[in-house]
Amino acid sequence: MDIQLLKVFSTTAKEGSISKAAQKLNFAQSNVTHKIQQLEADLQTLLFYRHNRGITLTPSGQILVSYAEKILHVIQEARSAVGDSSVPTGPLYIGSLETTAAVRLPVLLTKYHADYPAVDFNLITGPTERHLHAVLRYELNGAFVAGPVEHPELVQENVVDEELVLVTSASHPPVQTVHDVQSRTLLVFPSGCSYRAKLNQMLHDEGILPVKLMEFGSLETILGCVGAGLGISLLPHSIVSEQEQQGQIRCHKIAGMHAIVTTVFIRRKDALITPALSTFLSEMRAHFNKD
Repeated sequence: MDIQLLKVFSTTAKEGSISKAAQKLNFAQSNVTHKIQQLEADLQTLLFYRHNRGITLTPSGQILVSYAEKILHVIQEARSAVGDSSVPTGPLYIGSLETTAAVRLPVLLTKYHADYPAVDFNLITGPTERHLHAVLRYELNGAFVAGPVEHPELVQENVVDEELVLVTSASHPPVQTVHDVQSRTLLVFPSGCSYRAKLNQMLHDEGILPVKLMEFGSLETILGCVGAGLGISLLPHSIVSEQEQQGQIRCHKIAGMHAIVTTVFIRRKDALITPALSTFLSEMRAHFNKD
């Protein structure tokens, strides 16, 4: 099986479009089409349905996607393994919750970049659910997510425990129970965010249906809107302590099982630990143990 054909197939499957795949691979569209047809002929099966709206994976194509990801990843690992293993170089893709990236990682990343400037470090922020899928698909070398994570193909390391607090405007009266804010608009990150899931579960356990949810893509926007009195949110106290001290918002402690969330670092069990990832893990452990 030709590796180049697999790469074209994998890219086309991810992009969901032959034209987008051609643009990403810097190929002519006809070249992409021809290579997919070559692979279909080699495997003697149809990989994509062609229709007016574009293309859709066939059942055979859906099966091949996971194998193609693994094969291409193993090839990349082989290249890394036979290179100079003494010097961390090459790309390193790490995912993180936006809140963790904002408060917990700047010092760690600054030191890592200074110590290993030859590593092409990439930090991708987003919700836990998205990072789980990206690590499983070999798109990320590892990720900081909300734990615990139970998956047979992943290994996790506890990083830090975060205390969650209800965040309101500075003028909001004290919150004794979640019932005190049941009529307020909830300001949350997009679906897949662990803090949003915690807040929903907390309300569900109390038999409360949220009046209204408003999604925002950044921590700064949520905090700005909370401070202005638009609604409330559930966030780690470490993330909002500075704004609380400045009198921009007010934090209210919560009790019980929802008060603590553990941030963990996950990676695939079967993935090669490259020199770049190995040194990052060492720096991460030293950094958070010190904290």
